[in-house]
Amino acid sequence: MKVMKLVSTCDIKDWPTIYATDRGTLLVQGETPTDHGLQIPAHETLVEIPVELIQKAIRDNLI
Repeated sequence: MKVMKLVSTCDIKDWPTIYATDRGTLLVQGETPTDHGLQIPAHETLVEIPVELIQKAIRDNLI
């Protein structure tokens, strides 16, 4: 899989970040919340990102 960084809201670290893949999908890097109370299948996970990250990606016509 080839991955290209699209947008990030942090200049110091690499998260939160949205990446595009050559598969036509997005990868989202963020913090893993532990207090969500949801039952997530073992093969899946959740990441938490700020709404501003999505707004920036849309504003910059990246997604």
